[in-house]
Amino acid sequence: MSIGDVDALLLLSFGGPEKPADVRPFLENVTRGRNVPPDRLDEVEQHYLHFGGVSPINALNREIIAAIEAELTRANCDLPVYFGNRNWHPLVEDTVEEMAAAGVRRALVFPTSAWGGYSGCRQYHEDIARARASAEENSGAAASPAPELVKLRHYYDHPLLVGAFADAITRAREELEPHLRTAARLVFTAHSVPVSADETAGLASEGGHLYSRQVREAAALCAAAAGYGDYDVVWQSRSGPPHIPWLEPDICDHLEVLAGAGADAVIVCPVGFVSDHLEVVWDLDTEAKDKAAELGLGFARAATPGPDPRFAQLAVELVREALGEIGPRRLGQEPSRGSGVNGSPCVPGCCQVRRRVSATQA
Repeated sequence: MSIGDVDALLLLSFGGPEKPADVRPFLENVTRGRNVPPDRLDEVEQHYLHFGGVSPINALNREIIAAIEAELTRANCDLPVYFGNRNWHPLVEDTVEEMAAAGVRRALVFPTSAWGGYSGCRQYHEDIARARASAEENSGAAASPAPELVKLRHYYDHPLLVGAFADAITRAREELEPHLRTAARLVFTAHSVPVSADETAGLASEGGHLYSRQVREAAALCAAAAGYGDYDVVWQSRSGPPHIPWLEPDICDHLEVLAGAGADAVIVCPVGFVSDHLEVVWDLDTEAKDKAAELGLGFARAATPGPDPRFAQLAVELVREALGEIGPRRLGQEPSRGSGVNGSPCVPGCCQVRRRVSATQA
């Protein structure tokens, strides 16, 4: 496999604490300038401390990187893989400086977000621009110029991702008691964002709402692949002031509605997440699972695709696509942009936010 003028691949993610002392500084990084009340930070801090002050996200991303490296080797592609985060170590600024010092001149960027919208796409372009500026300032542009960084496109509807989720739904169904499997309600969940942020996701000329449209299309594709014709799409993990409207319904509120309508069991598929980080293991495996038990609902949660071999294969396909070796594989109809150079937005005017949003998507 030819790599042309590409020297490296950068996995770009959200970041998370890896010891108790990291938790509060990490949360302050995430919420800086967003007017999140201190009592909300106190609440979220306790979620992390419940798991020993360690978010699973960095360890999971290292596992994904190892799988991508193995897949690149199988593809006969000598492409080093770097790891950088938006909010915690290894910070992307430090990683890009390391890349520059190693002589990397052009790299592709694989984000751990499959989506469009501000937090899931445009903010990653901002991360790229900030990291390049920092690298050039700290190392000297003439001696070690910051590499050109090209973000790979959205992949929410890639057949490998859809297949991984569909198989995970089938496995989750088998975890339920046999008498609950046939009638179990399939519920897809993704990270909520402020309604105003979703309204400006994508281009105004296309009606905005790109993020929620992509989530709904991904849910439809995964449901069909798993053999379901009926399902629900809900949201989770909202933060910020209560007077700001966010996408609804919340997963726990929806479980109450389902129980009230006579449902006996649910299969929850976290279609908005690529790995089991804190917003999956707390919001779903703890809060939603406890709510289901309180309501007498059988509960099974589908696995996220990060550990599935198909996820690493997807990443390498996107690399090959960006190099012009293969055409794009997509199952959906919603816009799938996401590429850009040196932090520039994928399309001028795309995902222009009205105000700084407090969503956190990884």
